[in-house]
Amino acid sequence: MTTAPDPTTSMRTHRCGEVRPEDVGRRVRVCGWVSRRREHGEHLAFVDLRDHTGLVQCVVPGTVDVRSEYVLAVEGVVRARPAGTANPDLATGEVEIQECTVEVLSVAEPPPFAVDDRVDADEHLRIRYRFVDLRRPRMQANLRLRAVINAALRAGMERQGFCEVETPLLWAPTPEGAREFVVPSRLQHGTCYVLPQSPQLAKQLLMVGGMDRYYQIARCLRDEDLRADRQFEFTQLDVEASFVGQEDVLRFVSEAVLDAAERATGTRPSEIERLTWAEAMDRFGTDKPDLRFGMELVDLTAVFAGTEVRALAAPCVKGIVVEGGGETTRSRLDQLTDQARQLGGKGLAWFRVLPTGEGGTGLDGPLARFLTEDDVAGLLVATGAAAGDLVLVVADEHLTVCTVLGRLRVLLGGRPVSEGPYRFAWIVDFPLFEGIDGDGNPVAAHHPFTMPHPDDLDRLESDPTSVRSQSYDLVLNGWELGSGSVRIHRADVQSRIFAVLGIGPEEAESRFGFLLGAFRHGAPPHAGFAVGIDRLVAIFAGEESIREVIAFPKTQSGSDPMTGAPKPVAPRVMADLGLREVPAPE
Repeated sequence: MTTAPDPTTSMRTHRCGEVRPEDVGRRVRVCGWVSRRREHGEHLAFVDLRDHTGLVQCVVPGTVDVRSEYVLAVEGVVRARPAGTANPDLATGEVEIQECTVEVLSVAEPPPFAVDDRVDADEHLRIRYRFVDLRRPRMQANLRLRAVINAALRAGMERQGFCEVETPLLWAPTPEGAREFVVPSRLQHGTCYVLPQSPQLAKQLLMVGGMDRYYQIARCLRDEDLRADRQFEFTQLDVEASFVGQEDVLRFVSEAVLDAAERATGTRPSEIERLTWAEAMDRFGTDKPDLRFGMELVDLTAVFAGTEVRALAAPCVKGIVVEGGGETTRSRLDQLTDQARQLGGKGLAWFRVLPTGEGGTGLDGPLARFLTEDDVAGLLVATGAAAGDLVLVVADEHLTVCTVLGRLRVLLGGRPVSEGPYRFAWIVDFPLFEGIDGDGNPVAAHHPFTMPHPDDLDRLESDPTSVRSQSYDLVLNGWELGSGSVRIHRADVQSRIFAVLGIGPEEAESRFGFLLGAFRHGAPPHAGFAVGIDRLVAIFAGEESIREVIAFPKTQSGSDPMTGAPKPVAPRVMADLGLREVPAPE
């Protein structure tokens, strides 16, 4: 990150953190907040003045009536610090400003917490006083890193011929699955806009309009429960291009994201790895694999194909090896078993690998005595487990096995998402449908405009849940950064998808008529993607929550303690909108 080279304004000649030995002898004027004041008798006072670039020590003759977080303008002459008083921990530690005159620009109440990264304040208090919290070096660095990443993403897209276009914030309901924020219309009572979950349909219309390559740093909103990687409001790099396929989009996005990573870290990551959805589930038990550590799932179905142990007789059996985990206590193993059940599994089989007297290995665990010699040998060979290791095994339906072991893998071997190295992965060939609803219709895994894999189109009606889509996700260190797909632009394919989903022509026209109508006027083949900027910045900033890289986030409950939002609106406003208050649902 770089700082603008010329800080000169009518109020200052230098920024606080940029005064250097080469400025010795110069008369300078700096502005900032009081970090600390120290009195040396009645004849001398030291004021540490801070702005976003850092801190400089100012020596004031006599006394000065200022307190922490007062805003000052200080004018004086730069001098080298006396011998033995230099501060190697400060960029300005070799110099100080002497012969200072002080102008108080603004007084301040005592801050609610120390404006210092050495002190951790309660998060709710920090958000309540976010305007103070933002002065902390950590928050300044995070938001400035965000600006650097945004600039790199923009430059990467523009270099590849993309045009930035803003799309509406007041929109019609969209078929993306998440709950939307609704905005009642004042002019048409009984009707509403929604705030966009994404610019999905708008950017597809831009392709019909011939924009060819579009991008936007887009603000999106979803009324979903908040967590460390989710806020009501979020920002994404939104991309769409015409006359392209999946490989083109992956190349466009990879270029921009790797540019951002290089700007943020100083090192360009290697080419992004690629896995199919099926491979990611089989090897890691999740479609958001963390590639920074091993502990991959091992298929043991063939090993236990003829087993008489009922707990291991299932359509799918897999295991993970916890290296050195043989010392895990029984109480901890019981906890893991409970967690496996909470995740949907029938249970968890565990085996400690023990050395035998002949230099070999054997197994210990509740089920070990029921295994044949062939079972034991097969498990040890398949897993590669050695003495002192722990093997965890789940037997169930394939998806359940993968999901349970995938969660246990992260629980036992994972590390903070923000901790390097940074391992990106493209996940491709997702299922087109994620299950069957209560009416027997498939449920679209993404949205109903995702193009099926061309090799699977012949099974669309006969075996829809086996059909792959031309959709793809970008993952970093176990967090999903974004998703995208090749879009359906052919009327015949779109009609087949609607029919499979149980959406009749009238419903399709009612819900998506404006898009379908546009497609009838000549839609080019097109595809797109969206990258979650909040998550990307959080990882590179070393943060585990996106709240730390957002200027004004909401709390976990969705409230804003700084402004008091959400708040009731005045009865007059309710009347203007044609609304009345009703009791909250029980």
